[in-house]
Amino acid sequence: LAVEIFIESVFDVVHKGAHYVLSPSEVWQKLFWWIHGNRVGNSSPAVDVPTANIGSDNPVPTERKTVYRHALNTDSRTCEDVITELGYPFQAIKVVTSDGYVLLLERIPSWVSNGVVGSPAFAAYDQGYDVFLGNLRGLVSREHMDKNLSSSKYWKYSVNEHGTKDMPAIIEEIHKIKTSELGSSQNLIGEEMEDQNDDIKNSEIQTSEEDVTKNQPYKLCAVCHSLGGAVMLMYVVTSRIAQKPHRLSRLVLLSPAGFHEDSNVVFSLVEKIILFVGPVLAPLVPGLYIPTRFFRMLLNKLARDFHNYPALGGLVQTLMGYVVGGDSSNWVGVLGLPHYNMDDMPGVSFHVVLHLAQIKRAKRFQMYDYGSTAANMEAYGTPKPLDLGAHYSLIDIPMDLVAGQRDRVISPTMVKKHYKLMRKAGVEVSYNEFEYAHLDFTFSHREELLSYVMSRLALAADAGKGRIKQTTVRLRKPKRVQSEIEKDRAMEYRGADEEIPGEPNGHRK
Repeated sequence: LAVEIFIESVFDVVHKGAHYVLSPSEVWQKLFWWIHGNRVGNSSPAVDVPTANIGSDNPVPTERKTVYRHALNTDSRTCEDVITELGYPFQAIKVVTSDGYVLLLERIPSWVSNGVVGSPAFAAYDQGYDVFLGNLRGLVSREHMDKNLSSSKYWKYSVNEHGTKDMPAIIEEIHKIKTSELGSSQNLIGEEMEDQNDDIKNSEIQTSEEDVTKNQPYKLCAVCHSLGGAVMLMYVVTSRIAQKPHRLSRLVLLSPAGFHEDSNVVFSLVEKIILFVGPVLAPLVPGLYIPTRFFRMLLNKLARDFHNYPALGGLVQTLMGYVVGGDSSNWVGVLGLPHYNMDDMPGVSFHVVLHLAQIKRAKRFQMYDYGSTAANMEAYGTPKPLDLGAHYSLIDIPMDLVAGQRDRVISPTMVKKHYKLMRKAGVEVSYNEFEYAHLDFTFSHREELLSYVMSRLALAADAGKGRIKQTTVRLRKPKRVQSEIEKDRAMEYRGADEEIPGEPNGHRK
């Protein structure tokens, strides 16, 4: 710790020295005021900036703009700090998955990348929605019930676990909270537990998601971006296969992942490298993350310096844009967000990257390929991984798909592929495009997108008057697929660049 503090201090001195060398006019100004006895202070006054909150009859609240100065030009604030400073309530909830991962579920609201104006999370809250954010494993919370779990075992998960373990745990925790708060938890949960204890003895069973959602004292919508969209689709499909309620009323998917064959040369090259070295590299580098606070601080500092020096930041932005095929997203700016601070930075499992490479090669939205027929048979009951796109007919809720015309990470053609498969399967689905790059959906101030998302959420509230018919299905499931998914789900139901606004009975609180 002493060495780290010493390095930080030296870094700070060098940084200030370089700044004064590059800015001689500022040095002369400071000397002038010092000679005249009026030294320039370091503090900056707070500035009241008028902002508009969606849902206000007279939208003239003020946001106090606070200037933070930290050593080395870093920002150690967390998402909670940003939210509470703006006067919004915040609640952190720990959720445990069936395989022991501890996830952070944050309530009203959490991951907000652009302040009050233009943020769907704040806008939904101002409209009377109860807003949750579910963090997948490897992101903000990197905890596990087994304190002795090795790093290689912790990071041994793919998108499968996000969709079949993380999301069920998060959704069930929200269900538990809402039913408890709305006064019907005892009867509703008790009846469901009795139904779930009746094991599925036959390979054919009839169920209706409508019966479950009709009895819920709330409506739950999910707004997801990029990988979060693929995770939510996997959750809905596997829940239907396992004959478990997904509890959702509507999905709004912003540039969802799942199909990736139409991509640039860089991504194609990365795909081939990952697939070639994957079996060797996975045990050696199980997780992609920044391990120490010092290096996280260094990245945070670089991101803020790029912002403070527009010429340098513009150069880095251009280079990063070329790396991702010309996508014009603010790649430098996103690194300065609160969830990329010195204490918490997102990490990703190598198996998640490998899973995405497999999807790109297979040209279909599939679950993780374990690499052998025997392993896939054990997991899915079939020699090949489960094709999720082929099961879109099981989706029984309205879907809203949104693509970015300037998105070079997930092109509009790939979002349209989701749309065409859903239309062919009889899903009630809409498709829309905005002139956005990939990160514009969550990072930029976009009033038109905000209005669109809020209008789609309002449709879920109106569905109480004329409920959209949700199909009753009768399907055959491979026994091994059935047993694996049901085993995971059963454990969740014991109370175990994505926002999940819920609304009781379509009425705002």
